[in-house]
Amino acid sequence: MGKIAKRMKAAYEGIDRNKSYALEEAVKLIKSRASAKFDESVEIAINLGVDPRHADQMVRGVCILPNGTGKDVKVAVFARGDKAEEAKAAGADIVGAEDLVAEVQAGNINFERCIATPDMMPLVGRLGKVLGPRGLMPNPKVGTVTPDVAQAVRDAKGGAVEFRVEKGGIVHGGVGKVSFEEQKLVENIRAFWDAVNRAKPTGAKGTYMKKAAMSSTMGPGVKVDLSTVPAA
Repeated sequence: MGKIAKRMKAAYEGIDRNKSYALEEAVKLIKSRASAKFDESVEIAINLGVDPRHADQMVRGVCILPNGTGKDVKVAVFARGDKAEEAKAAGADIVGAEDLVAEVQAGNINFERCIATPDMMPLVGRLGKVLGPRGLMPNPKVGTVTPDVAQAVRDAKGGAVEFRVEKGGIVHGGVGKVSFEEQKLVENIRAFWDAVNRAKPTGAKGTYMKKAAMSSTMGPGVKVDLSTVPAA
């Protein structure tokens, strides 16, 4: 524990925890403070002025990051016939119908993104209690229930990030890796910010985006000045 505390103390040196930094400066600080022996992920968390306990204040959506996530996402597709072949050709890792349903029911969930064609939903619906808590249940609102499975697979592989507001009114998402160039991280963050902004619910009152912070997997948190996030 002593080593961890010492490392974090060093990482926070020069960072004012009460200051909100301009986006570009915040990205520089995150990259320079990442000291783990692996390529750390970069995440942003945005505090929203919503109460997700009310249906008209729920925030949910998907963002296609222009520079990808830097992760190799394993994608499963529930489809039959030609659609199954399209999914395989697009790069899906696991494709199936009743057989895949049985695998999931048995607890074999070896994927990080789940897509289904509309005709498969009566079957996939049985998996709600298994996939739902893991955030894997296909949903047409985020483009994971679609007849165009090939495009959905390409999006998932290429940088699609789903987001959903938590009980405390916070929405977060991975926006890349510390190895990314600063400008690519900035572009990804702006794309994520824009997607969350466009997902503003009808029931939201007052200030929608209240504050935000960024961090890498093992690095310190840095507050972000929201006024600097939108592209000029």
